[in-house]
Amino acid sequence: MPHKLLGISGALRSGSTNSTLLREAARLYGAVEYTEANLNLPLYDGDLESAQGLPDAVNTLVAQIAAADAVLIATPEYNGAITGVLKNALDWISRHSDKPMVGKPTALMSAAAGRAGGVRAQTMLRSCLVAFRPRLALAPEVGIAESGKAFDANGQLVSERYQASVETLMDVLKADVSANIAMR
Repeated sequence: MPHKLLGISGALRSGSTNSTLLREAARLYGAVEYTEANLNLPLYDGDLESAQGLPDAVNTLVAQIAAADAVLIATPEYNGAITGVLKNALDWISRHSDKPMVGKPTALMSAAAGRAGGVRAQTMLRSCLVAFRPRLALAPEVGIAESGKAFDANGQLVSERYQASVETLMDVLKADVSANIAMR
């Protein structure tokens, strides 16, 4: 049975290179059932939560995380940080009574227009995830620089070096998922 991967992109743009990176990572992972989360959520508002509870889209996202064997998160870097879209999603997830990321095998990556490939955003993302307690896949940091030129027309990485880094990260994640499933 193929592993279930949930991709979470910190970008809403339809042509996002981070969304493309997630799909490429899923392809390089191997046989998977891949789903991409929708982070088009309302801004977190405690008054909204008190009056109406969690939005259905947040409950769907939490259920997707819970059902996944692993989570892939790719974020652009905006001014040295993760995007507001991703931070907002994390804020909403944290409000749910279920804690779907605890112990969840998770891989982080980034794609950015700059030469650092978004690695500063990954540092911030790791800090933001501490309270969620996922099992982060520790492997080569994947930061795709000049991401607008990094993928071919089919969404595959053109650099063998980048592809090898993503493959290594996916191998580490796959081993973590297999170990997690064996412990159930």
